[in-house]
Amino acid sequence: MRTHEKERNQYAKIKKDLAQKFPYDIDGYCDGKENFVREMEKCALAQYDGTWDKLYIAARKAPNKRKLSPLIEAGSVSAAILSAKGNIYTGVCIDTACSLGMCAERNAIANMITNVENQIIKIVAVMSDGKAVMPCGACREFMMQLDKTSGEIEILRDYETKKVIRLKSLTPEWWSTDKMEMSE
Repeated sequence: MRTHEKERNQYAKIKKDLAQKFPYDIDGYCDGKENFVREMEKCALAQYDGTWDKLYIAARKAPNKRKLSPLIEAGSVSAAILSAKGNIYTGVCIDTACSLGMCAERNAIANMITNVENQIIKIVAVMSDGKAVMPCGACREFMMQLDKTSGEIEILRDYETKKVIRLKSLTPEWWSTDKMEMSE
């Protein structure tokens, strides 16, 4: 209710009206609020499906930061994606002394592609401290090239507040939208 002014005001009016109607009848007052409260609860539960929590937890469960050799480290960032088929794929970043490393997001996408999928619905990238981070420019470009609807991919910006942005907001006027139709 704190973030939904219209509903908050509606609830306040219902409570004031009921307080006047039932000044000495707490049961009547509570019964009068029941339908509104149940409807708001139903709306709130419909908006919360737990997907971001599942993705965040999957990313956090990916192997932690570690050295693979004196020249390669992995896991300082992890990522999880939700595919159009409802599967969750994870990946970790691989940092190398040369330019052959891989971002966590691209690693998760490679995992998805290996499993014969190519459409992402949601993605989250997480630093080793638990903070959600935005995909780099190369990952944004890669995601845009996967599917003609890739601009609709939701990216978790902040886990605590569940702030989300769509990929198309990060890649306005993308250079190849007209080339995304597949020919048979």
